[in-house]
Amino acid sequence: MTERTNEDVSARRVIGPSAASVLGERERAYPVVFQVVIDAVDTLELAEFYRHLLGLEYRDGDAPSPDGPMPEWIMLVRDGRRVLTVQRARHLPRPTWPSDAVPQQVHLDLTVSTLEELHRQRDRALALGARLLEDRTQGPDEPLYVFADPAGHPLCIFVAAQETHGRPLGG
Repeated sequence: MTERTNEDVSARRVIGPSAASVLGERERAYPVVFQVVIDAVDTLELAEFYRHLLGLEYRDGDAPSPDGPMPEWIMLVRDGRRVLTVQRARHLPRPTWPSDAVPQQVHLDLTVSTLEELHRQRDRALALGARLLEDRTQGPDEPLYVFADPAGHPLCIFVAAQETHGRPLGG
């Protein structure tokens, strides 16, 4: 059994016992990405887009009421773990990527394993309300589509290139 340090106790106080207990030695030395938070004027619209696109669920108690006020904060989870949160912004200029007039602010990179799956996900994203910004499917290394989500944030879906060790990225 290892001895607890003040750093371990502080981590538990800040991020809670459940999150602190999953941190390994390496993770204690560096901050860990806990979740991604995206601002939106219409939190429900953006949460619904990503919920369907990524196959996520609302955190218990976060499912918005269609008759209620616009939620300030909606957390999306997979298997009970935080994945993406949408936070309300009263005013948010829509990104104009690829122009720099209004910066993209954030963008997500999502991968698929095949070109056929890339095309299927393109069709799903468009049906869910994404807007196609660029088609780079002719690229030799990582064919991709760049979309704007319903709030205008760019997101890329691409076929990940193989690493030099022969394993798929993320694998």
